[in-house]
Amino acid sequence: MNEFVRGIKKGFPICLGYIPVSFTFGLIAVKMGFNPLEATLISLTNMASAGQFAGIRLIEGGAPYIELVVTTFVINLRYMLMSLSLSQKVESDIPFYKRAVMAFCITDEVFALAALEKGDVKFPFFGGLMSTPIIGWTLGTFLGAIASSLLPPMLQGCFGIALYCMFIAIIIPPARKGRKVAIAVIVSALFSCLFKYVPALSFISKSGGGGWAIIISAILGAALCASIKEIKRTLKKKRLTLVKGDSHV
Repeated sequence: MNEFVRGIKKGFPICLGYIPVSFTFGLIAVKMGFNPLEATLISLTNMASAGQFAGIRLIEGGAPYIELVVTTFVINLRYMLMSLSLSQKVESDIPFYKRAVMAFCITDEVFALAALEKGDVKFPFFGGLMSTPIIGWTLGTFLGAIASSLLPPMLQGCFGIALYCMFIAIIIPPARKGRKVAIAVIVSALFSCLFKYVPALSFISKSGGGGWAIIISAILGAALCASIKEIKRTLKKKRLTLVKGDSHV
């Protein structure tokens, strides 16, 4: 019980931080045609932040199911890596069903706090850690959905930029720390602009909710950065070979 309470205390700041973001999600979801109950259920059963924002945007645009699935899969791919990393830190005797429960609420912030734990992560602790963020994310969505009918249209329009602000907040910190990440972001953005403004390619951006443009841009940006790294590695090997060859002469 003490571990569960400790987890709740650790997760409470995350709960407070999730409320304003999920409030915006609830507001935008209702604005896109979802009713408050649907918006709240999406947040209660997903905990996917950026994936949820992208998902409702694709649904509004009439995107096919395959586009919706692939787009949200790419956006949420990082959670798979977090799960694999955290699986090495949890207690070895935790049964599968408990691991599945833990996997439901692996978000960036929850993963960060769990990864900082000294020793093995216990199920009671993680249960408390994930409880308050789930409540905050769901409650914020509900409040935003209800408030959508109370706020004036001008104020609702201001919340519309929250989606773009959230994406910027996600990519800027890692881009500042790593040059490769910054290059990948810039290249992906350039490809996205090409799909949007070049007439011969604009059909990709116009199809459904634009999810294919996101997928292709992200893959091309990541592939190009990976290629640059591989080219540098190959050149380094050739340089070392030449240096060794000269030393034998």
